[in-house]
Amino acid sequence: MKQFRLPDPGEGLVEAEIVTWLVAEGDTVKVNDIVVEVETSKSLVELPIPYDGTVVTLLAREGETVEVGAPIITIDDGSGDEIESESGDGRVANLVGYGPRETEAKRRPRKGSGDAETERQELHTQLASAFTPEVPVSRRIDEAESLATAPAVKPSGDPLPSPGTADTEPGIPTGSVLAKPPVRKLAKDLGVDLARVVGSGDGGVITRDDVHAAAEAAEAAAQEAANGPLRAEGRVATLESHREPIKGIRKVMAQAMVASAFTAPHTTEWLTFDATGTVELIEMLKSRKEYRDVRISPTLIAARVVCLALRQFPDLNASWDEAAQEIVYHGRVNLGIAAATGRGLVVPNIPDADRLSFAELSEALDDLVATARAGRTRPSAMTGGTFTVTNVGVFGVDAGTPILNPGEAGILALGAIQRRPWVVGSGADERIEPRSVMTLALSFDHRMIDGATGSRFLALIADLLANPGLALLH
Repeated sequence: MKQFRLPDPGEGLVEAEIVTWLVAEGDTVKVNDIVVEVETSKSLVELPIPYDGTVVTLLAREGETVEVGAPIITIDDGSGDEIESESGDGRVANLVGYGPRETEAKRRPRKGSGDAETERQELHTQLASAFTPEVPVSRRIDEAESLATAPAVKPSGDPLPSPGTADTEPGIPTGSVLAKPPVRKLAKDLGVDLARVVGSGDGGVITRDDVHAAAEAAEAAAQEAANGPLRAEGRVATLESHREPIKGIRKVMAQAMVASAFTAPHTTEWLTFDATGTVELIEMLKSRKEYRDVRISPTLIAARVVCLALRQFPDLNASWDEAAQEIVYHGRVNLGIAAATGRGLVVPNIPDADRLSFAELSEALDDLVATARAGRTRPSAMTGGTFTVTNVGVFGVDAGTPILNPGEAGILALGAIQRRPWVVGSGADERIEPRSVMTLALSFDHRMIDGATGSRFLALIADLLANPGLALLH
């Protein structure tokens, strides 16, 4: 008998909430089978079991908060009745990285080959376990023997359709799905069924944009389904008084924002500019064959521009070390991307973002957002950031006052790109035209960055987004 204890998730976390048990008492498990989902204060994590055997007892309920090191499940591995912990030296396994045991799993000795009845029973047991593990073995054996002697039953009703002729909803393609492996992975991360996506690429190939559009449509449909009946009747939903515990990601987010706001003296500057150059660049890149499977977005362009600008303004890629009374200048850009999730705001980062190609940065950004939305961001991915970009424009917001991610010197907020009348040209050529206009908001730590440095950095960002061709000079 083995007891599996809640592993240490690292990053200074001391507890986790049991979200969903993926096994039940009596189930058979193998080494590295995922048995439970737990939510730390930073992410949702799947825990693999380090044993082979049968689940005897689930020691924690769903929704219960468990301390690191507390036993959460008991496994019968066939070694006897004595309960042993997963670590004989008193240590608790780390949440990520542990795998099969170094020793071989103990197995019950086989009966002698001359015992025909015993071998027959073992064969029945193995077959029954392989196909219907949720039914007790004795019952499966009895049912199998009764079926062998039961009279034949004549089929009734309409015959099942032949393979490949099943009914489908209008517009849903049948047959094999045309999508490249990275697109399939993205669809899996976002929970999108590729069989229900119509590809916009050549020959019906499904692209990243198709997957993101399907995910956004599903999210919008779910929200409309929740609010639809009330809206259709022209009524407003009734507010209900209730309380919710402050825990998980929301608790950590709140603590981090309070610590940041009352530790680093924030200064925020805004700049509105003509972003038509960025809009035209996005449309041009989307039309090029080599970027057909790359998701091009204002966030991606801004992320690239920020990496270029930080080379000239290393003060914005630095941290304040209060204990050592030093300013730490980072030699790499770990670019944080603020992502809104159902559990709260998270800020995972892309390591060495400044050293990635444009296509690599796009793929890393897609993976980061998909993982965050699915609640699967690793705790390690939310530490070590050096600068953050947040896009409030996706909510139709012009701008905001972003709060620094703790330990970072700057954060850039991207506003919505909107068509507005704009003065172009100069002198006698001055005229008003409809242009794509955007507002940037830069918050920075005034202990390290003075107004002049922050202003020049923000102006450079706007200049590069207004005239992307200038990036060739940096």
